[in-house]
Amino acid sequence: MEAQVQALDQKPLFSRQALVRLIIPLVIEQFLLMTVGMADTVMVTSAGEAAIAGVSLVDNINILLIQVFAALATGGAVVVSQYLGRREADHARTAAKQLLYAVAVVSTVLMVLALVFRQHMLSLIFGQIEPDVMDSALAYFIATALAYPFMSIYNAGAALFRSMGNSRVSMFNSLIVNIINITVNAILIYGYGMGALGAGIGTLVSRIAAAVIILFLLQRPDCVLRIDRLFRPEFHWIMVRRILTIGIPNGLENGLFQAGKLIVLSLITTFGTAAVAANGIANSIASVVNVPGQAIGLAMVTVIGQCVGAQYLDQAVSYARKLMIICYLSMGTMCLILFCAAGPLVGLFDLSPAAAAMAAEVLRWCAVFTAVFWPMSFTLPNALRASGDAIFTMSISLASMFICRVALSYLFACSWGLGMGLLGVWLAMFCDWIVRAVVFLVRFWRGKWKRIKLI
Repeated sequence: MEAQVQALDQKPLFSRQALVRLIIPLVIEQFLLMTVGMADTVMVTSAGEAAIAGVSLVDNINILLIQVFAALATGGAVVVSQYLGRREADHARTAAKQLLYAVAVVSTVLMVLALVFRQHMLSLIFGQIEPDVMDSALAYFIATALAYPFMSIYNAGAALFRSMGNSRVSMFNSLIVNIINITVNAILIYGYGMGALGAGIGTLVSRIAAAVIILFLLQRPDCVLRIDRLFRPEFHWIMVRRILTIGIPNGLENGLFQAGKLIVLSLITTFGTAAVAANGIANSIASVVNVPGQAIGLAMVTVIGQCVGAQYLDQAVSYARKLMIICYLSMGTMCLILFCAAGPLVGLFDLSPAAAAMAAEVLRWCAVFTAVFWPMSFTLPNALRASGDAIFTMSISLASMFICRVALSYLFACSWGLGMGLLGVWLAMFCDWIVRAVVFLVRFWRGKWKRIKLI
């Protein structure tokens, strides 16, 4: 009875307007972030196939490392959100400062390793590379590796503003990053003919600008998480441990997830050029459909994290339901459009008839499975992570990834198995989604995450 009275006395932490103000900028930001990655590839096409190949190879490594930075940022955002929910602003500011130090140290170490072992890494991961492709890859790798600390600081700062419920800052920062990146690319690639190196410098300059802006905003007097004496390091190991409790499992999950995708990609390359092209285009189109779910997943960390910190667990469940409904409605609408327009969308790209047919086929299948299973597979787990249940989500994600997506890809796709080719790889991915969705939904409704103590 007492619990019911307390629940009635609880004021909602987030109004409908607050949720809208949080989610809409996140959706826009995710679209903008997609264009940053595409800009280098698109603009470097004028420099020839070697430059395109070099940029593409290095981007596979960069994506893997960016996932590590994002994982640490998520760990910090969860801790900070829970402290804000408990109205412990001083502890929240301490956690925010420790997050910035942690990502700066980790990213600097990764930058040094990438710069020292850049050629060995490229040869180890991709095997024998043609000399002109290697030259372009090395030039692009050097410039983008120098950007790692700035990328990580920006990711951490953006996560901190989201934990405050302010996603407009990261949205406008992403817009500025796009403008700077495209401008510098245009000058160096088209004006000075610097090819892959020009694209890398564009990325470096834009990331430096993003980091400087986010640090400036975090030191403003009106910022809830104002960072005082940023350049006078003071380490609180207990706070760092709390951040890493979420960040390490999340980083392992994201990193090994990308590694699993590379294994599957190596299988697809054995199916021929048409299959590789079809897979690349289908992934590019499908990623647009996922944007609302990714944005709502980021919002989930803030909302559920604050509710758990305040011990408003009934509100946490209620907000999770609301956010999942929004996710299903928005992604369902986009999936319906994708299913009906798969053929025309693929037709926008210069693909062979065989590749176009494969891309359209997998996209229609993708539209159906995305509408039903993707939100529970990738958005709902953020509610669990926000409560501190990161080890469980990591364990299930990795087990499902390698058992379903990787193992079943070979069974469904290879000639010694069902021989379904590219479609078999995508069907294996859908099996991964189904397993994740079922397990995460059961975990959420059983409520074990409510008993986890992070702070």
